Amino acid sequence: MLNYLNSIYPVRYTAMGLCVMGLLLSLFSVVAFHTGALVGLVFLCLVGLGIYDLQQTKKSVLRNYPVIGHMRYMLEYVRPEIRQYFIEADNEANPFSRAQRALVYQRAKGDIDKRPFGTQLDVLAEGYEWINHSVAPTEVASHDFRITVGLDSQTGLPASSSSCTQPYDASVFSISAMSFGALSANAILALNKGAQRGHFAHDTGEGSISVHHKVHGGDLVWEIGSGYFGCRNDDGSFNAERFATNARNPQVKMIELKLSQGAKPGHGGVLPGPKVSAEIAEARGVPEGVDCVSPSSHSAFSTPVEMMQFIARLRELSGGKPTGFKLCIGHPWEWFAMVKAMQTTGITPDFIVVDGAEGGTGAAPLEFTDHVGAPLQEGLQLVHNTLRGVGLRSRIRLGCAGKVVSAFDIARMMALGADWCNSARGFMFALGCLQAQACHTGHCPTGVTTQDPVRQQALIVPDKAERVLQFHQNTLKALKEMVQAAGLRHPGEITAHHIVRRVNETGVKLLVTILPPLAIDALLDRDISSLPNVYKFYWPRASAESFTLQIE
Repeated sequence: MLNYLNSIYPVRYTAMGLCVMGLLLSLFSVVAFHTGALVGLVFLCLVGLGIYDLQQTKKSVLRNYPVIGHMRYMLEYVRPEIRQYFIEADNEANPFSRAQRALVYQRAKGDIDKRPFGTQLDVLAEGYEWINHSVAPTEVASHDFRITVGLDSQTGLPASSSSCTQPYDASVFSISAMSFGALSANAILALNKGAQRGHFAHDTGEGSISVHHKVHGGDLVWEIGSGYFGCRNDDGSFNAERFATNARNPQVKMIELKLSQGAKPGHGGVLPGPKVSAEIAEARGVPEGVDCVSPSSHSAFSTPVEMMQFIARLRELSGGKPTGFKLCIGHPWEWFAMVKAMQTTGITPDFIVVDGAEGGTGAAPLEFTDHVGAPLQEGLQLVHNTLRGVGLRSRIRLGCAGKVVSAFDIARMMALGADWCNSARGFMFALGCLQAQACHTGHCPTGVTTQDPVRQQALIVPDKAERVLQFHQNTLKALKEMVQAAGLRHPGEITAHHIVRRVNETGVKLLVTILPPLAIDALLDRDISSLPNVYKFYWPRASAESFTLQIE
């Protein structure tokens, strides 16, 4: 009997049936007792919804489960929030753990960031790392750690191949590249005001310098992408005159040529016309309301030698400001070709920023986010070691970016060769970002990554600028304490000898033994057969005249 009933009236229609029954009872109540009209209206709407579900052809779940099937989509919609607030463990990174986010929030708000009852990390887990301390701790006067970009780190003088005449004293912790358009106007205003108060750099991102970057006068690193926004002709090619006008602005401290971005290296982008507002169009130098295209490659150069010549040209046009480039490491022979071009031309960039594949972005194809580009550790190590191998490391400062939010993150990257670290998502958290991961939708709940003027109002600039400043300052204070505990006086003294990694439950190794540095001038020797395979195989096959692998 039960099987018969199920065959003529499947259980999946139960919710629909209950709505019909409720509607009939409501109608009876209205006729018999003159009450229940409002309840009847609700059931009428539900029955109408059920009929629509049965007739529509796009969603199979709703055809099989009218009315009740909508619960599935409602739960799916709030799943990230349910997971983040009720299910996710404190140290489960996705992509940043609750513990990491909480640390940023506490430091940004000036709350106590101390933890009781010991570490929550598994110190016996493979990959666990720590910095060794000293029995003779130091006393460091200030947490305002800086490095000078544009001078030889050994001599303190301008590099012989550099025409940099305006070196920049940069903080070892700065705001990474995030464009106006990807971030809201209020977010840019708050970031730059925080940077101005803390005297640290704010990277513009490839969207160029907007009016919002200029309001508070904070130091800017102007990023020049393949679209040449802010310095382009109508056809998208580079315009030297427009570049010089913007680059000589005293607020601009460094020029950064973007080759690739960690989260989507080798991938261009399109900002749809409806999103190209008057403000974005003015900043980028493009028509309002027209699709804004970022090509996947540069048109101003096509060979490594031409790239170095273009960098020298940018430095000259800027009035001698530190000029360098940013990249996520891909084919090693292409990076080697750039280094060989430095040797051939005698032109060296003042800095290089290595972007890790774990970096964030407003939107990228999943395959690029997950499987394209080298992670920061491998990319930074390759760049640092190659420059050591050709004797250029002292002339070129190295920045890096990729999930850097804590003092230990900075210390670890410096141990691998970085001179300073950039953070994007860390400063987004400081602004109030709660990792909703809705950056590409325009529906950011905190007003950080939206152009919706109403949503932006949730981000109060003076309050968030204070949080940006406090996150920066409190992170550097924590770094100072680590530097002192290690018996050092500057984070630049941290090396791979100071960091230890657990390789299995019973074994640990110094980072220097796992990731050994290349000897200075090692690549200048005729015999490189004893070097790691990446150098042995690809260094001889790289050419300053081409990015293509040279096959013998």
